[in-house]
Amino acid sequence: MPDDAPFPPPRLGEPYLLTPGPLTSAAAVKVAMLRDWGSWDGDFRAMTRELRTGVLALLGSGGAAYDCVPMQGSGSYLVEAMIGTLLPRDGKLLVLANGAYGLRAAETTRRIGRAVTVLDKGDYRPPRGDEVARILAQDPDITHVLAIHCETSSGILNPVAEIADAVAAAGRKLLIDSMSAFGALSLAPSEVPFEAFVSSANKCIEGVPGFGFLVARRDALRAAEGRAHSLALDAHAQWAYMEKTGQWRFTPPTHVVAAFLEALRMHRAEGGVAGRGARYARNRDVLVAGMRGLGFATLLPDRWMSPIIVTFFCPADPRFHFARFYEAMKARGFILYPGKLTAVDSFRIGCIGHIDDAVMRAVVAAVDDALTEMGVTSAAPPEAALAERSLAETL
Repeated sequence: MPDDAPFPPPRLGEPYLLTPGPLTSAAAVKVAMLRDWGSWDGDFRAMTRELRTGVLALLGSGGAAYDCVPMQGSGSYLVEAMIGTLLPRDGKLLVLANGAYGLRAAETTRRIGRAVTVLDKGDYRPPRGDEVARILAQDPDITHVLAIHCETSSGILNPVAEIADAVAAAGRKLLIDSMSAFGALSLAPSEVPFEAFVSSANKCIEGVPGFGFLVARRDALRAAEGRAHSLALDAHAQWAYMEKTGQWRFTPPTHVVAAFLEALRMHRAEGGVAGRGARYARNRDVLVAGMRGLGFATLLPDRWMSPIIVTFFCPADPRFHFARFYEAMKARGFILYPGKLTAVDSFRIGCIGHIDDAVMRAVVAAVDDALTEMGVTSAAPPEAALAERSLAETL
């Protein structure tokens, strides 16, 4: 539609969502939801096929051995489905955690009664391949490793390629939570050997919330029959039913699938994974440069900073209160994301969604204006934040 190029300003009271999803979607994606589909009808079965093949096309080389299984629900539903279906009941999972989503995956594994151990790196340290190799050498009971591709608690981009190499060398299997990265960052099996990963419709493909998808080796899916702890979250059963009938086992989010297909078409038109990732990287670079110019400090050094979301320390100025800042930014057309760090106060600004670098320049201008309104004269962080950053920069 005409207002999809260039990227439109907020309209009709609709702000930009500067979050890791749900995110700002294109008008054409919204319009795609303005009709109804029969969930058992041949037209919708064709849409499901297009969804599955479209996701697999993004894998690049080495993807022929994999299949795509869409499932209803949020990203956490898909993580639980992946673990519960692909981790044997007598298996053991090593979770590589450096934020809320790794810790949630570990808790999920405990809740479903599977053995789990955790490498917890804190808020900002990435798990490295050599330490994963050491853990696997010391614990032969570990059968699978779960890594977070981009941990949006901090915005860190974890080194999944070196982790994958360590896991493969040890003869174990890698599961990846790529919720906030797939579609903008390459995840080619020829470069990152993995058993499976999960992602969501409302992240880097720029669809809307309602389903996610498991991409797994077909041999792993075949071997998983009867393994799941749950009826609804049994990814093998969903896959087998789709293979047999072309349909979802339970009522599918028909409108969300239609929106996703339009988003996939826009993704291809932008240049696929490389094109989408390049736009997000530009967004990040403009945002970070502008915020640092205002005096803000980022949690992460540039080396580990993803193009998905950036964590900034809250200013030490006593006149800065995040709740007031949030409302001031919302009034200017931008929804921010609270921080999730445990040691110091922070907030996050997402770089993904139907936005471009011009939007990010407007974000920086709005931040400057909001600080002036609040009477904040310095955006410099407290000493505790600088100590945190100093530790991160030594990695």
